[in-house]
Amino acid sequence: MAGESEPISEIVTVLVIQIGIILFAVQFFGRLAKKIGIPQVLGELIAGIVIGPYALGSIRIPGFPHGIFALGGGTLAVSNELYAFASIASVILLFASGLETDIGLFLRYSVAGGIIGIGGVLISFTLGDIVGVFMLNAGFMDPRCLFLGILSTATSVGITARILSEQKKMDSPEGVTILAAAVFDDVLGIITLAVVLGIVALIEHTGGGSLKVNTILVIAGKAFGIWLGFTALGLIFSKKIAGFLKLFKSPTDFSILALGIALILAGVFEKQGLAMIIGAYIAGLSLSKTDIAIVIQERIHGIYTFFVPIFFAVMGMMVNVREIISPPVLVFGAVYTGAAIAAKVIGCGGPALLLGFNGKGALRIGAGMVPRGEVALIIAGIGLAMGIINEQVFAVVILMTLITTIVAPPLLSASLKLAGSGTRNPVKGDDSASAEWVFPSSEIADLFINRLLDDLRSEGFYVQVMNINEGLSHARKDDIALSINENDNVVTIETAKADMPFVRQAVYEVVIELHESIQELKISSNPHDLQKVLFDKTGRQKEKLLSIITPECTSIALKGETKEEIINELLDMLCANGKIINRDKVLKDILEREGVMSTVMNHGIAMPHTRTDWIDNLSVAVGVKKEGVDLQADDEEKTWLFILSVAPKKNTSPYLEFLAAVSTRLTDEITRDAIRSAPTKKEAIKLLCTGEQRGRNRKSTTSP
Repeated sequence: MAGESEPISEIVTVLVIQIGIILFAVQFFGRLAKKIGIPQVLGELIAGIVIGPYALGSIRIPGFPHGIFALGGGTLAVSNELYAFASIASVILLFASGLETDIGLFLRYSVAGGIIGIGGVLISFTLGDIVGVFMLNAGFMDPRCLFLGILSTATSVGITARILSEQKKMDSPEGVTILAAAVFDDVLGIITLAVVLGIVALIEHTGGGSLKVNTILVIAGKAFGIWLGFTALGLIFSKKIAGFLKLFKSPTDFSILALGIALILAGVFEKQGLAMIIGAYIAGLSLSKTDIAIVIQERIHGIYTFFVPIFFAVMGMMVNVREIISPPVLVFGAVYTGAAIAAKVIGCGGPALLLGFNGKGALRIGAGMVPRGEVALIIAGIGLAMGIINEQVFAVVILMTLITTIVAPPLLSASLKLAGSGTRNPVKGDDSASAEWVFPSSEIADLFINRLLDDLRSEGFYVQVMNINEGLSHARKDDIALSINENDNVVTIETAKADMPFVRQAVYEVVIELHESIQELKISSNPHDLQKVLFDKTGRQKEKLLSIITPECTSIALKGETKEEIINELLDMLCANGKIINRDKVLKDILEREGVMSTVMNHGIAMPHTRTDWIDNLSVAVGVKKEGVDLQADDEEKTWLFILSVAPKKNTSPYLEFLAAVSTRLTDEITRDAIRSAPTKKEAIKLLCTGEQRGRNRKSTTSP
């Protein structure tokens, strides 16, 4: 065992070497696992077992008398510093899981998903606890048995989603039901953990005495109340929280601070006697429905990729190899694993029979909920660190996790290959089709996926990202279900044959939008080329794009003193001329767009704009405030020219072309100065549209 009085420099030196070795080990074993067809997470777990203190990590080498990964003291096999790293990783993992949870899907499909999810959790918890009762010769309320119950409930749906995608069954009735139930499974698992921790804390406080039923109910109610209260507050104030984070402007900055919120909330829950991962999950869940959720997922991806494999490796390091291969642990593990598999098949498959599925469909749903994974390992680590479970029970849990994760894919694949429908009555999802698109690079494919998911959300779809590291997503609206799989530069979408025309149209629209954006970027790098494209010799294109600027929607004497006041003033002009269907809705969309990224530019120009459902055609309002207002532009100039453009979401309009045309016109300093001093609205419009003004030649000739 490493000494406890080592200088801090020595402790840090050992830690950085350990982390470096772990990073190489998880990469090697993770890639090897993928090559042989098992989940990467198992490779990372095995990496930890191999290099851990119970295996290669204890070999003595120069400079490391106890081995690079020396056996830790107390209840942990690793050093406190390394375990702290793993704890931070578990917070990041559950924060990401919360971000990926579609609370809308949770509420929308609460009946079918809820019944199946609750059935799986109840049966799994009960059977897991009963196995503990018999194998440990303990009572049902023994903390070890309670932990075995909670450890049996967790489902790793990412593994199932990948199998469903490979089998072209993601959009099938069984696939859709599994994914909806998995959302419930995650939420119910976190609630159950909170309740169990509350009960365990009281049992330890009373010295292990028996608890009355009403006492247990009070504890459960308190733990559930804390979870529900924080979750409700998070969801209620989610937009306020997102708004606060946006004050930091940079997406990278506010994403890091969102993770900071998760860390703080995790610490608060730990201080209250609940697990850190509960607070982290609530933080992610609270932000999951905000417009910055996807941005946060993207920005923390690098942190996730660094930390999370370290967590799995550390969990593997805490496995005592001698214990895991001992006959008592192998027998215990076999019984516990069998119960865990049966619990999901019965607990989830049984209720499915009551929801219109036949025996085949129920078996597929049950098999799809079998694999355990990340959450089970985190909870097992918590139990081991708290001294609730020992090395033998921890080894049993690792065996169960390994076996269920390995067994689930062939079990689910075999059930999917059974001939015939899984429902009693034919449904649309039984007849599926897929289409594939190949993009020039993985970066372009990423752009496409992000835009497509945004468009689907705006259409009212519930979008579920399977895993922050997986290119797999699921979207559902009413009876339309889409499975979206990104593999490098190839995107595959599966859906019912009847819905494939919708998919192709959606893809076409996204490709056109991306093409326009890319062309705009290419052209805007040369303003003179942009002039040639947008304004032909006859001026027809100019008139088509800029004729929507009218005197009725123009002001050369704005009164507002803040950005929001001026936007309201411009919007009033559009409303007065019958351009807007719902003023409040349009204002909300404009301000939300401003919240994502400010449209204040250099040279005294601001171009607030948005797409909305509350307008029929592209409409523009122009305003000049000659003295300007300070809106913190990058060049520190006061902003005096405001051009508000509002375009319909669903109808096509020359939205990007208009913005590009106006931006190019305003690159000319002489034109800007003339617009600012224009005596009439018509003069200002003429200058904005044509750039022609009387003093141009005179001003040019007086220049040095």
